[in-house]
Amino acid sequence: MSVERVIIVTAEEFLRKTVGQFLRRLRIDCAEAGTLQDAHDYLGKGNFDLMLLDETLPDGAGLDFLQELSLRPSKPLVVLMSGSVESALAGMKEGAYDHLLKPFSNEQIQLLVKKAEQFAQVVNVNQFLTQGNGEEAENEMLGQCAAADQLRKLIRRVAVTNATVLIQGENGTGKELVARALHRLSPRKDGPFIKLNCASLPESLVESELFGHEKGSFTGATNKREGRFELAHNGTIFLDEISEMPLSLQAKLLRVLQEREFERVGGNRTVKVDVRVIAATNRKLEECVEKNQFRQDLYFRLNVVPILVPPLRDRVEDIPLLAEAFTQRFIRKHGVTVQGLSAGSNASLRAHRWPGNIRELQNVIERAVILCGDEGLIEPSLLGIPTSTATSAQPMPNAVVPNAVAPAPHTNGVPATLAQIEKGHILSVLRQNEYNRTQTAKALDINIRTLRNKLNEYQAQGEEIGRD
Repeated sequence: MSVERVIIVTAEEFLRKTVGQFLRRLRIDCAEAGTLQDAHDYLGKGNFDLMLLDETLPDGAGLDFLQELSLRPSKPLVVLMSGSVESALAGMKEGAYDHLLKPFSNEQIQLLVKKAEQFAQVVNVNQFLTQGNGEEAENEMLGQCAAADQLRKLIRRVAVTNATVLIQGENGTGKELVARALHRLSPRKDGPFIKLNCASLPESLVESELFGHEKGSFTGATNKREGRFELAHNGTIFLDEISEMPLSLQAKLLRVLQEREFERVGGNRTVKVDVRVIAATNRKLEECVEKNQFRQDLYFRLNVVPILVPPLRDRVEDIPLLAEAFTQRFIRKHGVTVQGLSAGSNASLRAHRWPGNIRELQNVIERAVILCGDEGLIEPSLLGIPTSTATSAQPMPNAVVPNAVAPAPHTNGVPATLAQIEKGHILSVLRQNEYNRTQTAKALDINIRTLRNKLNEYQAQGEEIGRD
C-alpha cells in the first residue's frame, strides 16, 4: 500500500506549510487543518491514509481527538507530533501509530511515511487472509517417482529467480501447491502470497479485485480499496485459472507484467508494485490464443518459464504414499482411530484412473476415514471407486459412484477420446437440467464461465446446444 493522502493537523502555520510542501514533493496529496473542526470537515469529505496530529490545538487536545477517531469505521494512521516523550507515550497508549518529537527533519518524515506504508500493507494482507481467501494449503509436496522428483528440481531451479511462471496441468493435480513452493523457496518468502481464482468472480468484479478501486468509482465503493496486486507488493501473486480472465482485462494485466504499474478502478494515480506473477491453467493456452479467447502477447509474457504438473495416473507408484499421508491427515482432522488401508484398497487405488487427480484421491480417502469404524481397516468397499477401471465399469458393492454417461465408441470400433467423453457428459447433463446452464455448471462442479466456453466451443464445431 502507498501513502497517497495525508492530513496535517496543527495550529502552527509554518509547520503545516513546511511539512505539506515536503510531502507534495514526494507526490503525496496533503490537506492542512489548523483546528480539530477543520480536521473533522476534511474527514467528512474523504479518507486519508495518514494523519500528522499536534498534541494541542485551539479547540481541543490531540489525545481527545485520538479517542474520537477510534470510533470511526475508516480512519487514517495517526502520528502524534509532540514536544515530550511523555506526551508521545500517552498518544501511543490512546492508539497513535507512531510519534514525532519536535523539532523533526524531512528525513524523519520520509522514513515515517515508508514505515506507515509497510505497516498498512501488513494490516491489509492480514485482513485479506482472515477473510478465508488466503487459507494455507498443505505445503508438503509428496512423491518419490521420477516425475515428482523432476518437478521438485525444476521448482528449486526456478524459485530463486524473479521470472514469471505459467503452471499447467489438469484439475486437481496440485498447481497451487507448486505456486506456494515457488514462493516459499524464493527470496520473496517473507513477503505475502496472494492468490486470485480468475473464474470464481463475476467479470464485473475481477478488475476491482485485481487492481483495487477508489471511493465512489461505482455503486457500493464507499472507501478506497487496495487490490490483490497491491496486497502482493514485495511478494508473489498467484493467478489461478488465468484462461478465464476476461479479454477486456488482459491488456491491463499485460501492462502490469511489462511495467509493474497500473491505476485503480476510478482513479488516475499510477500505482507501482514489485510482485512476482505466477499463473496457472488447466487449459491449453495455445488453443485459446488460436480461438481468440486469449491474447497472444499476454500468453508470451506469462509463458516465460512453463511448468507442467503431471496427472496422478502418470504417478501410479506414488499413490500408496499419498494415500497413507492423506489417511493420517484425516485421522487427525476427524479424531478417529483407523488402522490404515488394506492391501485390497491399495490395489483399487492403483487401478483407478483418477480423472480428478490428487484432489479426488483426497476426497476418496477422507470419505473412507469417516465411514470406517473405530480401529477398523479401510476396505475397498469404503472407497467408492471401481475395482479396476481398466477392466470393469461396475462399482464395488455399496460404493458411491457419481452418475456418468458411458461414451459410445466410434463406428469403426476405436474408443472415444477424452475430449469426446467430456463433451458427451457435459451435453448429457445439460439436457438433464433442461438446458439450464447455472444448474448444469453446479451439477458438473465447474464455473459457469468454464461451461459457457465449452458450449461455445461445441457450437463452433456444429453441435446443436438447444435453448439457453
